[in-house]
Amino acid sequence: MTLPYKRILIPVFSVLMVVGTASSGDATSLLDSQATADGQRDFDWEIGNWHTSVRVLAEPLSESADEWLQFTGTSLVRPLMDRRANVVELKVAGPSGRVEGLNIRLYEPQAKRWSLSFVNMRDGLLTPAVYGGFHNGAGEFYGDDQLAGRPIKVRFLVFRQGPDKARFEQAFSGDAGATWETNWIAIDRRVS
Repeated sequence: MTLPYKRILIPVFSVLMVVGTASSGDATSLLDSQATADGQRDFDWEIGNWHTSVRVLAEPLSESADEWLQFTGTSLVRPLMDRRANVVELKVAGPSGRVEGLNIRLYEPQAKRWSLSFVNMRDGLLTPAVYGGFHNGAGEFYGDDQLAGRPIKVRFLVFRQGPDKARFEQAFSGDAGATWETNWIAIDRRVS
């Protein structure tokens, strides 16, 4: 069985790099106020090194029984261009293989939103972007893609779970967003 890494990991890693937690105290208030002003600082909390535990649905949007694949590894988030962009380097491995990729995130000031695109180093191709931002402490990003030649919708959700932990979920929809199937769940913990 071959995991459709490119289609699953594109939005997933975009989300992995999107949401997180800020440090506690006055720094949190400062970052939150900057993030809510225009969204440009939404990813500041994520800069640094993370341990990543990932569960991936082997055959999303299929009639086959659900089989979840397990991966663990690291992600390194680096700021670019005065934090108006950043890049995430992801390296995870498990019994099913390994995934190495980049997530490129760019802030669009006119639209006050982020675009997230993933590159799987296996094929070096840039995936279609997902777009969105943070509202009430959670990140939501949506886009269009293809899976096995058919059009799908992609949704990424990011949930902060404290200053050093975040949860990322990716889901696909084959019916224009009427229903969603989660196919990626990642838990990131900051490396001290």
